[in-house]
Amino acid sequence: MGLKAVLSKPFAFIANQQLNNIRKNGLALQYKTFVQLLKQAQNTSFGKDHFFNEIQNYADFKKHVPITDYEGLRPYIDRVVKGESDVLWPGKPAYLAKTSGTTSGVKYIPITKQSMPFHILAARNALLNYIYETGKTQFVDGKMIFLQGSPILDVKAGISTGRLSGIVAHHVPAYLQKNRLPSYETNCIEDWEQKVDAIVEETKNQDMRLISGIPPWCQMYFDRLSAASGGKKIKEIFPNFKLFVHGGVNYEPYRAKMEESIGFGIDTIETYPASEGFIAFQDSQKEKGLLLMVNAGIFYEFISAEEFYDETPTRISLDDVELDKNYALILNTNAGLWGYSIGDTIKFVSKNPYKIIVTGRIKHYISAFGEHVIGEEVEHALLSIANEEGVEIIEFTVAPQVNPPEGGLPYHEWFIEFAKEPADINEFALKVDKALQKKNIYYFDLIEGNILRPLVIKSLKKDAFINYMRSQGKLGGQNKVPRLANDRKIADELDKLNC
Repeated sequence: MGLKAVLSKPFAFIANQQLNNIRKNGLALQYKTFVQLLKQAQNTSFGKDHFFNEIQNYADFKKHVPITDYEGLRPYIDRVVKGESDVLWPGKPAYLAKTSGTTSGVKYIPITKQSMPFHILAARNALLNYIYETGKTQFVDGKMIFLQGSPILDVKAGISTGRLSGIVAHHVPAYLQKNRLPSYETNCIEDWEQKVDAIVEETKNQDMRLISGIPPWCQMYFDRLSAASGGKKIKEIFPNFKLFVHGGVNYEPYRAKMEESIGFGIDTIETYPASEGFIAFQDSQKEKGLLLMVNAGIFYEFISAEEFYDETPTRISLDDVELDKNYALILNTNAGLWGYSIGDTIKFVSKNPYKIIVTGRIKHYISAFGEHVIGEEVEHALLSIANEEGVEIIEFTVAPQVNPPEGGLPYHEWFIEFAKEPADINEFALKVDKALQKKNIYYFDLIEGNILRPLVIKSLKKDAFINYMRSQGKLGGQNKVPRLANDRKIADELDKLNC
């Protein structure tokens, strides 16, 4: 055991003590955060416009601060981007995280000197917590890889600007720098396919022990690594590979293919980072859910997903959440986001401590016929049957077929790239349909009432989704394929590529 592995254990003990405070005192820490945020921001433009100095409690806050999204905050953010100080948070942000939105084009999310440390602390504690729980420290002494965006930052009005993963790359602790791959030069390659090939060359002869990234892009790395090594499994290339850290999408649809590529069922840690803040991470290898970071400079609010588009939806804090209820997640942060809908939906699986699962995106659903099917439901339906049948999924998305070209009743069309196809795809589709009916009563009623016919699966060619993302200029990085759409924009493009 190396020195780093030895030293990691006392640090893991300290981290666990800190996390126990989070586990035991969620409500108190949220209230403390609420008070601190209002006090620090009361003299900003936003604080003055929304009477922060008059807010005495959460009820007052809801009266003064509306729920909004990027477009709603854009008049303030545009001022920040132009270099104005004291707009949403005191001073200027340390960084602007550049993201892409479906309606807003390029978005600039502020990251302040107060918010940045929580991104690093949460990521560090996720690893230290794993060490404390399992006692496994071997990965600390080997090489680690973080598949991420370019660390090259632009400057806008004196503020460094880039992708979140590129910004975070500048804050990796010194004690990890010697273990970390790929090199800075390789990380700076913008073209994702060139970058993956360069990473393969840099890492194929290294002692890789921890790999981190978004699952579909890690799978792409594994595929190319295997091809460059004569078809070997990852465990043969990296015999000491022990831990996979992932986030950005639900891992379950990718698990079977990933484990087949690796050659065994590896330990994993799920994280929930976002440009807006580091929200949660998996703190147990035995229990379901991600521990909500209640003392990370974020005051959380929640709106029932069913009410989200109502004119006056019910808006609650952590005090009033219920288990197994789908909520739209709202953030108020020490980076200056207020009443901000991040666009994700979550469910609480525990309130002691507060643990969540990410269920999808509030805008990613199918309700062309009033069914309001969400991501969690389609993933459960597909994976439950795939696991029973020994079917392996690489990627999928679902769209409504309102006017079938062949005539007859409309249906949901599932575009699936299989690693291992079912023996009978039509029988498989019927079983998935039955599973979805059990998860969604509205969908069940539409099928039973002959409004919809059972879902149809279209099997796609190899690399169909990679080719689609390439065609959209969204290959690699933090980009993800939407699992659900209420239109056929993605479906039609996949149809063209599959011809």
